[in-house]
Amino acid sequence: MADLTAPAILLHAPQLGENIGAAARVMLNFGLTDLRLVSPRDGWPSPVAEAMSAGALGQGIEVQVFDTLEAAMAGLTYAIATTARPRGLEKPVFDAVGAVSAVRDRPGKAGILFGGEKSGLPNEAVALCDAILTYPVNPDFWSLNLAQAVGVFCHQWGASEGFGGRFEGKGEGVGAPASREDLIGMFEHFEAELERAGYFYPPEKTPVMITNLRSALVRAQWTEQEVRTFRGAIKALTLGRGKARVKRED
Repeated sequence: MADLTAPAILLHAPQLGENIGAAARVMLNFGLTDLRLVSPRDGWPSPVAEAMSAGALGQGIEVQVFDTLEAAMAGLTYAIATTARPRGLEKPVFDAVGAVSAVRDRPGKAGILFGGEKSGLPNEAVALCDAILTYPVNPDFWSLNLAQAVGVFCHQWGASEGFGGRFEGKGEGVGAPASREDLIGMFEHFEAELERAGYFYPPEKTPVMITNLRSALVRAQWTEQEVRTFRGAIKALTLGRGKARVKRED
């Protein structure tokens, strides 16, 4: 069921079904489901949009198609036009964070309007909106793909909803931190083998060299598993050195 508090995404005269599908996909990624198309060039439904949506068009995205922008804006109480070009219109201008805040601060249903791939929104479409949304893009290359532009806003909406990453807070992939005892044991093991290999030379510099080694190793913030792995590597090198000695003696 659609979230009635979430804004609608309106695509004005979109040209490519691929962009419509990609927009639907990123909408559902971040919890938006109301997609309104105004005069899509290639009509609707669109097999390429369906394929590009990765299933989003069949798993929650509700698509409505309109002949005019005025019809598509029915039921909206607040609308923001997305554009990278100054329009000479006296309207508030937001970035994505500001646009999300503006939507949340107003009761009723809001809509975020995006223009077609070729030339963006016409002035008469922007004039129907309450505010302007623009992104801080490179001034020497400000042309943004339609689906990407939709994605920037949707991402910010998802962040405002409190969506966390799939692994946020789970600690997956990061083991328990190594205890100081484990670290010191690893240091002593490593240093003993370095001593046997003649690494600490001249002898009077040994304390400084050990301090430098330990300081560098501590910065890695070792886990228990990493300590075990490293000590296994030290042992393997030691065994390898012993085998080499035997061969030389033979």
